[in-house]
Amino acid sequence: MKVATTMSVMKKRITTAMMASAIVALSAVAPSPSMAQSNTNTLSGTAQKGTIHTSATKKFFHEHPKVKSATIGAGAGAGVGAVTGLLTGRGVLRGAALGAGTGAGVGLIQSSQTMKRHPIMKDVAQGTLVGTGIGLAANRGYGTGKRTTQTAIAGAAVGLGIGLLKELR
Repeated sequence: MKVATTMSVMKKRITTAMMASAIVALSAVAPSPSMAQSNTNTLSGTAQKGTIHTSATKKFFHEHPKVKSATIGAGAGAGVGAVTGLLTGRGVLRGAALGAGTGAGVGLIQSSQTMKRHPIMKDVAQGTLVGTGIGLAANRGYGTGKRTTQTAIAGAAVGLGIGLLKELR
């Protein structure tokens, strides 16, 4: 018991000593107020207007908003599809691939100008697409078409309900 107490006291002392040395080291590097005053008196040089260089990726996505929406949707869909494939035991990679395709479609629906004018139909289309993707990722083998159709119809119903609730507010 006494050895454990001695060890904890030594650890506290070492930690305190390390913090003190870090503070001393930082205070030696930090400029003192007198140094800052002397530096402000001797400033010289020229100022130039600089241009901000954006990356090629940012420029590309700015010029192609549909590709950006599809890419973001594919990333989100891949995650949801992978989780669905994992939970159902049908394969994580298979679920991620199906989810990426579904997510890309949802991203394109989300950015569509026509669908922005028809918000309820946009929600129904997104629900149908999400239901189809989840149905495909969760099912494999005999009867996949029937079960996928059932989940697509359920997704459309959920999308319609969400669309109507948003419009009623």
